[in-house]
Amino acid sequence: MSSASRRNFLKSILLTPILASSHSHLYSSNDLVNTKFGHKFKISLNVYSFNTLLREGKIDLFDVLDFCAEYNFDAIDPTGYYFPGYPEVPTDAYINKFKRAAYILGLDISGTGVRNDFSIPDAASRSADVEMIKQWIVAAAKLGIPNVRIFSGKSNHEGNSRDQVFEWMARDIKKCCEFGKEHGVIIAIQNHNDFLKTADDVDRIFEMVDSEWLGLNLDIGSYRQKDPYEEIEQNINFAVTWQIKENVWIDDKEVPTDFVKLFEIIKKSGYRGYLPLETLGAGDPYQKVPRMLKSVKKAI
Repeated sequence: MSSASRRNFLKSILLTPILASSHSHLYSSNDLVNTKFGHKFKISLNVYSFNTLLREGKIDLFDVLDFCAEYNFDAIDPTGYYFPGYPEVPTDAYINKFKRAAYILGLDISGTGVRNDFSIPDAASRSADVEMIKQWIVAAAKLGIPNVRIFSGKSNHEGNSRDQVFEWMARDIKKCCEFGKEHGVIIAIQNHNDFLKTADDVDRIFEMVDSEWLGLNLDIGSYRQKDPYEEIEQNINFAVTWQIKENVWIDDKEVPTDFVKLFEIIKKSGYRGYLPLETLGAGDPYQKVPRMLKSVKKAI
């Protein structure tokens, strides 16, 4: 290196802290979506697509891993209740076996999820769900999974107003987020047309919890009271993972998803991360999933 080159090199090092500090706003803890770098998509498969076959014991999670590898998915998203022993977490031996198998096949494990209900008035029941979620946060960390999917709940919360439910729900979710922070796992609440029905409901719970360790598992098929694409745009900055479904609801009718329109919205947002696909309803997932994957890739 010449003397002039060396001087320029040293000068660039000295200037680096100044340049970094000038861009520090890009990494605000309040921003879940970073628009600086543009979108980046990694296609995952939500294992619920194989729900019937898994429930009937005709296949297991390792079979779904093989399927994902065959069709070159980037990742797999196995919900907790497909692991043996749920709601107990799987053994370390099973965790390590599954983690190794996914790695050998070139697959990330993009997420997992549990069943819980934070709309139930009974505090003891909700506390039990918090503890169960904590156990799955630990399991997710062992599996290298970046988020645990939870629900708001579907109880009719008789004798309690929605305002009251929002209050206790926010407290319970905040406990999960605090524990998730300790283990590096984001809590991804799903809008599931249950207690959280609209984009406004989602906005409200995020404002009340106010944690950078809370993200949204954005379920495109569960906005059913307004234009789903407008609802998606309203909530998209909270999205840390998705459930991309074949159909959305418009004017109380289930209609095929306009994937071109959907991915234009997602690209515009600058989302960078996993897009788990999920097929529902009757039909053979070994045929339905490849068709959906082809449509999604074409639209992207």
